[in-house]
This record gives sequence, C-alpha cells and structure tokens, in this order.
Amino acid sequence: MPKLPAPPIPSALKGPPPRPGEDNGNAPGPAEHAGNAGISVVDWVDERTSLSGAARWLMFRKVPKGTNWYYTLGSATLFAFLSQAVTGVFLAMYYRPDASGGAYESIRYVTNDVFLGQFVRGMHKWGASVMVVLVFLHMGRTFFFGAYKYPRELNWVIGVVLLVLTLVMGFTGYLLPFDQRAYWATIVGVQINSTGPLIGPYLSDFLLGGSEFNATTLTRFYAIHMLIVPGLLAALIGAHLYLVTKLGTTAPPWTKVEKRSELREAEV
Repeated sequence: MPKLPAPPIPSALKGPPPRPGEDNGNAPGPAEHAGNAGISVVDWVDERTSLSGAARWLMFRKVPKGTNWYYTLGSATLFAFLSQAVTGVFLAMYYRPDASGGAYESIRYVTNDVFLGQFVRGMHKWGASVMVVLVFLHMGRTFFFGAYKYPRELNWVIGVVLLVLTLVMGFTGYLLPFDQRAYWATIVGVQINSTGPLIGPYLSDFLLGGSEFNATTLTRFYAIHMLIVPGLLAALIGAHLYLVTKLGTTAPPWTKVEKRSELREAEV
C-alpha cells in the first residue's frame, strides 16, 4: 500500500514563536550572522571586480620539493619594506625639511615628545639596516640556488635594481636627521659619488643641488627618499612578485643532484 503523508502538526503543539533576540535552536546565531554577512560582502565585491581569480592565481601555486626556510627571505624583505613605508608615513607627519634648524628640531620633537615617537623612529632607523641585510641575503640565496638562470633572468635584473634602490633609500634617509654625523657622512658619500666615471660629477651636482652643500640639498634628499625611490620600489616589487608567481621558484640544488644520481643508478 502507498505510504500516506504524515498529518501536519497543529500550530498549538509547535510552541510559541521565539522572542526577538532569542535562539530557537534552528535559527543562526550572531556569529553565524556576522560570518554570512562577511561572505555576502566578499561575494558582492568579487561579483563586480572578479578579484578572486587573481587572488587564487597569486596565493595558490605549486612549489618545488625541498622548499625550506631559505625561501622566506623574499617575504621577510617585503615585510621590512612595508614596515618602513608605514613608519615613514608616521614620521613624515612631523618632519620638516628645513636646513635652518627645523629638521633637527622636528626629529627631536618626535623622539622626546610624540607618543611612541621614539619607538616608531627606532623601528624606521633599525628597520632600514634590517632591510639592507635581508636584501643581500635574498640575493645571495637566489645566486647560490641558481635561480637567476633561464627563464628568470629578468627577475634577477629587477632584483639587482631593487638592491641598488634600497641602498639609495638608506643613503638619502641618513641625512634627514640633519645632525653633525648625518651632515659629514653625506659630504663623504657625495664626494665618493663624484669620483665615479663619466656621470660621477653630474650625479654629485644633482644630489647637492649645486656645486656645494646648501639648503636645497636637504629638500632634494627628502624628495628622493619620500617620493621617487618608494614609488620605484613599489612598482618594481609588484613586477618582481608577478614574475615569481608566473615563473615559480626553483628547487634547491641538492635535490637536483639527488635526481641525477638516481637516474645514473637506474641506467646502470
């Protein structure tokens, strides 16, 4: 015989409806509501921008066997750059590129009077040295692992340019406190640049804003340090990350040696 459908439950036996804000056991709670709202917002943005495909292409990719902590040096360098950018924006809110004493006084004010000013300035100062060290370590790892070879030659060239720009960033930022040590270190550095072949004297005049150190030198160093070099660094880092994602990373050299030895044993 065919099974008959169950009779409907009278509304009186179902119990009273839940009060506002009360959970009846089936309705989603506040946490689930918040999660669903977040998902809805992400879906709304993705429907109009189609960024999910680019995010998956950037974040989810195959990595070679043997990948280890040496491969995190690039990410650590990127984090150091972001830290320098954030702390640099904070310091720029108070800094005055005034060679008549305003530069030194603004740095003294940040260090002594601004809330967490000494901490942020210390992060920016020592973070610059950390970034230089990380760039050299990352370049060394790339060289010794043979990651500069075909088809990654362009990425290697971009990395070399990023290394040079990082050094320029450190050199131009050293003058900004405008104390005696910064002044004389900049004089020595510019004189060393002037001894370079062909473009050395022109580069020295460009950095000084003339034939000798003057008030324009500080503003020129500030513009290079705050505007020109960070913009170039951001653009080249974007190109660098794109090529790393597109071409992938190379396996450590010792894994290649193991594969070759296994092939030789198989041939014998």
